Amino acid sequence: MNTPFWPLVALLADGLAHDVQTLANTLNKKIPQLNAAWQDMPAHIQNLLRQQNGVWQLTKTLALIPEHIFNNCACQYGFNPRLLVQTTSTNTILLEQVRHLPADTPPQICLAYEQTAGRGRQDKAWKNRIGECLMFSLSWSFLRPQAELGGLALVVALAVAQTLRELGVAAQIKWPNDLMLDNSKLGGILIETIPRQKQQTTAVIGIGLNFSIPDQIGTATAIQSLLPQAQVTQIFQGILARLAQYLPRFNQNGLNPFLADYNSLHRDQGKMVHLLADGSSIAEGTVSGIAASGALLLQTASGERSFVTGEISLRPGAAQNQLKEAGSKRYLLLDAGNSKLKWAWVENGCILSYGKAAYYDLQPLTQDWAQHGTGVQRIIGCAVCGKARQQQIANILPSPVTWLPSMPEALGIYNHYRNPAEHGADRWFNVIGSRRYSRHACVVVSCGTAVTVDALTDDNHYLGGSILPGFHLMKEALSRRTANLNRPLGKPYAFATTTPNAMASGIMDAVCGAIVLMHARLQQKAGAGKPVDIIITGGGANKVAQALPNTFVLDNRIEIVDNLVIYGLLNWVEYA
Repeated sequence: MNTPFWPLVALLADGLAHDVQTLANTLNKKIPQLNAAWQDMPAHIQNLLRQQNGVWQLTKTLALIPEHIFNNCACQYGFNPRLLVQTTSTNTILLEQVRHLPADTPPQICLAYEQTAGRGRQDKAWKNRIGECLMFSLSWSFLRPQAELGGLALVVALAVAQTLRELGVAAQIKWPNDLMLDNSKLGGILIETIPRQKQQTTAVIGIGLNFSIPDQIGTATAIQSLLPQAQVTQIFQGILARLAQYLPRFNQNGLNPFLADYNSLHRDQGKMVHLLADGSSIAEGTVSGIAASGALLLQTASGERSFVTGEISLRPGAAQNQLKEAGSKRYLLLDAGNSKLKWAWVENGCILSYGKAAYYDLQPLTQDWAQHGTGVQRIIGCAVCGKARQQQIANILPSPVTWLPSMPEALGIYNHYRNPAEHGADRWFNVIGSRRYSRHACVVVSCGTAVTVDALTDDNHYLGGSILPGFHLMKEALSRRTANLNRPLGKPYAFATTTPNAMASGIMDAVCGAIVLMHARLQQKAGAGKPVDIIITGGGANKVAQALPNTFVLDNRIEIVDNLVIYGLLNWVEYA
């Protein structure tokens, strides 16, 4: 990022109200400079700002820590701090730094707002947009040889999971060190080591947590979906405090003192799992515990066996159940809407890339198939476009398409539509997709050719909702049925003083009014004090979010999500 104003975003990242003059004084800038700088922010951050009566406030918290707070927290626990706005990978930066420092150097910590080449276990990429992930790496020197650090990743995972649980996020651990919420990933840990003389080893410990849902991560969840007002500084400080206790204890006593606590948070403890290496199943059995070395203990048909970390992947359930899903490892998801087709290429539960095209020219899909279609075993879609266009799509694809309808129940969500067969499949998969972004009651809004406003309770009952014309349909109705209104739309204003602006204002007020009304109904059903979130998708999502009443936006969590139908399909394919 080239802008010098990231300190401004970090100050606002707590989601609280800030006097703009105080912000300007803190940064030694003028208010017009702050206004100008904000126009250069990425869209996903720029749209969060609300300004009223000299007060600036973001509509949600971000995973950004002001530098002075980061420095104070790091120093409090004995770390030398380094904060980077953008870097390749904090682990890479810290490894290079530590290699040139003596082993007795105080521990270092490096935090980045954005990583362009973040890494996870088994060289998997860690994708993020600025403000969405908490990412930092720290170093620690152990009076142990490299071979005795097998349990370190488990101790770090335990520290992070316990911190999150204290704050209300029921995190679990998937062996060895993935942070999970059921089957959805919250974060991960990457440890790389540097051998020293005299049986010493310096470890660089990388921690990445999804604060809000990162873009293009297939089976992920995020802290904000459970704690909308979560403060990343509180999470960071809690993790550091625990690590400052646990790392010296691990250095002295190894993994043994932590095993009972680890097993209590181990998601698969006592459950049937199977292990894979290079995509092939190598063992199946019931998890009986963790060895002092950090190895997984598995009770198999031939007795208890132990497995160390490395290139092994763990999957819940019996292997035969997974083998039935072997055809799902690489697939194409289709969202066939009224006006255009959207798609996503998926491999092993992760979205590789997206595409879209108008029905009159589906050539981009043909070109995409030539690039990504090799090895695709299934094509799964959701369609509201009619049979003729479904056939048009099928004609250019070399494999048949499975079109999924709305269902009476899926993934624990119960459909209360009187006749699910007449319920739009896009609305159903929007609802299923919303569970990646919120575990609360939520209003799910889609702004497309039509606008749909649907209600989902916190205990997974889809109650139904409303359908109203989209922006273009309302405009066409005014143009065709009303004299003197066949003119371009203006912009929505609170008090419009021209006819084009009045038309735009009326159309936007209709959509926003439907959302506010549905939210009030669902809030009444949920009960006072319970959060009701708003998930908005579709081409008009940003415009709608900006037009909602300011107090409504600040009092509620609003999430804008592209391709929500695709995420609903992905949830169904992965977990149904």
